[in-house]
Amino acid sequence: MTDSIELFPPFAEEMLPGGGHRSFVLKRGQLLRLTDIRGGANVSLTLLNANEKTERLNLPDSLKCQHTAKLTRGHCLYSDMGRVLAAITADTCGWSDSIGGVLCAAEVAEKYGQGRYQELRNGFLRNGTDNLLVELGKWGLGLSDLLMTLNLFSRVSVDEGGGLYFVPGNSRAGDYIELYAPMDTLVVLTALQHPMDPNPNYAPQPLKLNWMNADSSVAEHCRTSRPENERGFINTDRLFA
Repeated sequence: MTDSIELFPPFAEEMLPGGGHRSFVLKRGQLLRLTDIRGGANVSLTLLNANEKTERLNLPDSLKCQHTAKLTRGHCLYSDMGRVLAAITADTCGWSDSIGGVLCAAEVAEKYGQGRYQELRNGFLRNGTDNLLVELGKWGLGLSDLLMTLNLFSRVSVDEGGGLYFVPGNSRAGDYIELYAPMDTLVVLTALQHPMDPNPNYAPQPLKLNWMNADSSVAEHCRTSRPENERGFINTDRLFA
């Protein structure tokens, strides 16, 4: 399979440091590649309709309609209106977690210890809740709008007793995930460790972000992977009819 970057040369590139956060509109027809630079990255992400922000990511529906508990290449990320906010068109690590969520400030302090700005300056310990709220605030949104987050590059599995456990090493250096936007989608993300990561040290990993203008055919395997996805794309396309 031809690499997307060869087919669609990136028009923008950005490095996101570990602990960093970012938000932007991924426009209809654009493709976002997120690359794990060092290995062991985790990206907590939520999505909204950029033009009607009361419409946002619905992970239970995304899992239910595609009959899966993990999300990877060929899957779609649905809104609560049954539209496709993004399609996962490439995924070299093979699993993203839809269960773990993010940590708040108190949970980060309990897990990693105190790490205040007053002592550490820009090296202070960040948390997923506050990072995402900072970005949501730039778009006039707040705590009531922070509902569901997907953890890209991370895997949480289930043992024989039904307990959840984190799988270390799911993502290696150079692994990447690509998201295609069939509608204008507000992307809000932060690069922090997964809440279930057993590493006792605060060590979020950096990412590289690439933006590309792509042809809709890049998401054809997502559209046709399930009848539900075909209907989801049709529902999305009606916004632009």
